[in-house]
Amino acid sequence: MSVAHADDADDYSRPTGETYHAEKALPSGDFYTGQWRDSLPHGHGKYLWTDGCMYVGEWHRGKTMGKGRFSWPSGATYEGDFKNGYMDGKGTYIDSSGDLYRGSWVMNLRHGQGTKSYVNGDCYDGEWRRGLQDGHGRYQWKNENHYIGQWKNGTMNGNGTMIWSNGNRYDGSWEDSAPKGNGTFRWSDGSFYVGVWSKDPEEQNGTYYPTTSTGNFEWQPQQVFCVDLSECVVCTCQRIPVLPSQKMPVWYGSSEQSSSGNRTKSSVSSERPRRRSVDGRVSNGEMELRNNGSGYLQVDDTESNRSSPLRPLRIQPAKKQGQTISKGHKNYDLMLNLQLGIRHSVGRPAPATSLDLKASAFDPKEKLWTKFPSEGSKYTPPHQSVEFKWKDYCPVVFRTLRKLFNVDAADYMLSICGNDALRELSSPGKSGSFFYLTNDDGYMIKTMKKAETKVLIRMLPAYYNHVRACENTLVTKFFGLHCVKLTGTAQKKVRFVIMGNLFCTGHSIHRRFDLKGSSHGRLTTKPESEIDPNTTLKDLDLNFIFRLQKNWFQEFCRQVDKDCEFLEQERIMDYSLLVGLHFREASKDSATPTSGARTPTAGNPDSGNPRLSRADMDRFLLDASKLASIKLGINMPARVERTMRRSDCENQLVGEPTGEFYDVILYFGVIDILQDYDISKKLEHAYKSMQYDPTSISAVDPKQYSRRFKDFIFKIFAEDT
Repeated sequence: MSVAHADDADDYSRPTGETYHAEKALPSGDFYTGQWRDSLPHGHGKYLWTDGCMYVGEWHRGKTMGKGRFSWPSGATYEGDFKNGYMDGKGTYIDSSGDLYRGSWVMNLRHGQGTKSYVNGDCYDGEWRRGLQDGHGRYQWKNENHYIGQWKNGTMNGNGTMIWSNGNRYDGSWEDSAPKGNGTFRWSDGSFYVGVWSKDPEEQNGTYYPTTSTGNFEWQPQQVFCVDLSECVVCTCQRIPVLPSQKMPVWYGSSEQSSSGNRTKSSVSSERPRRRSVDGRVSNGEMELRNNGSGYLQVDDTESNRSSPLRPLRIQPAKKQGQTISKGHKNYDLMLNLQLGIRHSVGRPAPATSLDLKASAFDPKEKLWTKFPSEGSKYTPPHQSVEFKWKDYCPVVFRTLRKLFNVDAADYMLSICGNDALRELSSPGKSGSFFYLTNDDGYMIKTMKKAETKVLIRMLPAYYNHVRACENTLVTKFFGLHCVKLTGTAQKKVRFVIMGNLFCTGHSIHRRFDLKGSSHGRLTTKPESEIDPNTTLKDLDLNFIFRLQKNWFQEFCRQVDKDCEFLEQERIMDYSLLVGLHFREASKDSATPTSGARTPTAGNPDSGNPRLSRADMDRFLLDASKLASIKLGINMPARVERTMRRSDCENQLVGEPTGEFYDVILYFGVIDILQDYDISKKLEHAYKSMQYDPTSISAVDPKQYSRRFKDFIFKIFAEDT
């Protein structure tokens, strides 16, 4: 990435906002010719790099934006839509070998509907995700064999049909581009084989049905893997050597030229201060995050602070939540009991389970009691805690859910039952439940009321089917439901559920919001001086609109609709969308290394703190391990736009956009999904409706709650245009 000092005397002799044709020879040796405005390319122009790369097309304030063509010295070309320096929208890419892709792009990645024609004669037409075939698609080989079906991460995966040019075909399940699971192989003469398929001959099982008594009885299913599929190899996509966004120059005027040019000191100071965005480029009059020397990060823009009622956005360093439960803590024995019980439940030998569970597994009576005497027993170890009984609710279902959520049993036990103690959050929730976090932040444990336990067991069959059908569901992931019963005079029962922690991440969460779409009581009671990154803010505290890339936004809308439909059918209400923001410009961790680019301030372009360049952002997005970690609601790069509420509207849920944007990483999910619309909620609704606006309170009918929740969520989440 080059730094382009493009200001000259001609720029300052022209009125602000005037567009004219310019030719700029840059200190790096690069050359630009085209339309120019306010010291930046703006309009149609051509940029030629010294290494032979070239861009011809539309610019907007120094960024490639709109239609354009980028060419590489290798002969590769991209022609289509650009957005903020990225290949983004509809476009055609031809690599140096002659392979051609025509279709949708998102931030330099093939994403959406697209067609790939390979130089060897193969062709793929279908859905793409993060640069690979993913979704439904059709691949045809040059020998006219073709596959139609589901793809995942560039391989045939899911249900699909392979048809060979000789008329044979396979219909069934696939995994890693090979038959796996139930499927049928048919010959062109009408013979067929039905069974369970696997590359492992010992797992293969099925029946051959010939059309005549002279059928090929010597045929073996393994021939499909070693013979029929030997020529059906999916071509890989050639990696783009250098991304256009990595080549974008950093534009800023050199204020140090004021002493040698025609500009006076007063004219320099009267100009609007400039900043570099997260990609290292400069914009005028926008706010920036900077370290103020006190451990906080705050928005800094002296001009806007004078003229705007917006307060600076203060971001404190995030601290680890909760108090470690050590010996002497009132809940120390409970923690030991919990860890002993989990170790026993998860470590207990059990037969392999299919994802297709029997109805009996969901029976409310399906529970296991285990006694834990202090001296130990045949099945339990001795321990230093008091004697207690342990109950597992629907153990087969939750073991299968852990399998469905790809939770490794050893890691699960180590996280909850390892040498590290749990942490208790500082205060119980509104419901009176207590929350505990594992030391690695992987899991959250919540104590449950009996009514909540009954709701979870009642909705467990529907919940299981929903999370199995919706890979990207936003609803809370449940991993276990248990009960500890203390023996002796107390006879105390403590029920608790183990859930995934939405904010288990290497990134610091700088802001967190609990959003319902209602206004009554939805304002934090803490004074501003006490609000820190661990404070959960509410609807009327929200001062952002969350902007997602087009494909992510569409997927988000579809999933919110599905999740709300599920909750409405189960008569659930009072749930929330929990949102966590990590401001990328405030990042100091090593997950996304900085390039050393600095944030210029008025009069001193070399001062400031390290910040992420666009090249760093590309490395973050294209790094295989980080790319795999980006899912709906998890580790999502996005932008937020700051909003401001009108002073004459006290309960305005969504503020007015201000045009101030921040690059963030988002985490979000639907929580508190165990409150049904029972008699207590109906009475609460009747009582509060007499005192307040019925549409402003949380306790409403599930159908009305779902509709209001979606209306609000679709206002605060928007497509990033």
